[in-house]
Formats: sequence, structure tokens, C-alpha cells
Amino acid sequence: MRILIVDDHAVLRDGLARLLEATPELEVVGAAADGAEGVALTLELAPDLVLMDLSMPVLDGIAATARIAEQSPDTTVLVLTSFGEHERVLAAVDAGAAGYVLKD
Repeated sequence: MRILIVDDHAVLRDGLARLLEATPELEVVGAAADGAEGVALTLELAPDLVLMDLSMPVLDGIAATARIAEQSPDTTVLVLTSFGEHERVLAAVDAGAAGYVLKD
């Protein structure tokens, strides 16, 4: 499975990439620091899965998820969220996310 990580925190992006790459079936094909970059890399790299943070500069995760769902319908978006963002998670699912995972 080809994965793109979209999160504005470099430490989280790098740590998550290392964790995922320890599984042979998973390949991290890229990482983006904001939603706009995440959409662009999704169109360029065609990952199977995008792990999408919600709170980011330039373009937030909800808007980025909606664009990916529209422009790359074969790509699954899974939201990475912190506890307490229930309403934003629901908005992301409404925008096309397949589900969510708590960061903690």
C-alpha cells in the first residue's frame, strides 16, 4: 500500500513514516506540510491512502479531503486527529474521508 502523510508537524510526519515503513507491505511515497501540498502530491503520486491532519496552514484537512475525494476518487483519506475534534472529524467524513484515527 502506497501512503502519503499530510501533517504540519515535521516530527509527527517523520515518526509516522518510520513506523509505517517498518511494515514491508507499506510504502510511504511522500509527505506534505499543509493541505494544498497534500492535494498536489496526491495528484502527482497517486497514493492508495492519505493520512490527513485536520488543522494545518494554507488549506485545512477538511478542504483538502474534499478536493482529494473529488479529484482522486480512488485514493482513500484517513483523518489523523486529536481528541476533542469530534465536529471537525464529522465534517471531514462528510467531505469524503473514510474514517479517522486518534493521534494518541
